[in-house]
Amino acid sequence: MALSHSHFDHVGNVNDFADSIWLAQKAEFDEMFGAHATPEDTSDFAALARARTQMIDGDHDVFGDGTVVLKYAPGHTPGHQCLYVRLAKTGGVLISGDLYHYAEERTLRRMPTREETTATPASRASIEHFVTEKEAQLWIGHSTSFFRNAIKSPGWYE
Repeated sequence: MALSHSHFDHVGNVNDFADSIWLAQKAEFDEMFGAHATPEDTSDFAALARARTQMIDGDHDVFGDGTVVLKYAPGHTPGHQCLYVRLAKTGGVLISGDLYHYAEERTLRRMPTREETTATPASRASIEHFVTEKEAQLWIGHSTSFFRNAIKSPGWYE
């Protein structure tokens, strides 16, 4: 199990999956459970404190074959990561987490002001290079225009 980052709108029902092996960026783990975390900040994911955790620091090829890769993309949070999957029929897809919120951030080269001085600009450049290299689609989760046209359950991408 992996999270893009620890914000409330990205942790879902993660407490229900605390028996899984959690692939956690060390920087995000420290943000979630380190010295500066407070109990009221952790309620959405408190059960992860006892999860079997595999700490990672940077990109991580989950199966060692390039089909599922966690791409380290700090900035929005210290340990933010994106998910790349290579599907048999759809091809490569990179799920951006909160690296981008809207497609216009890519086309107009804009980002939240508070992220301009974080690692976000470098992470975006790195991810854009990766997406181009892999000829992958970049999926932006908060984009209503993307969601409108996406296949939804019970459908699936192959």
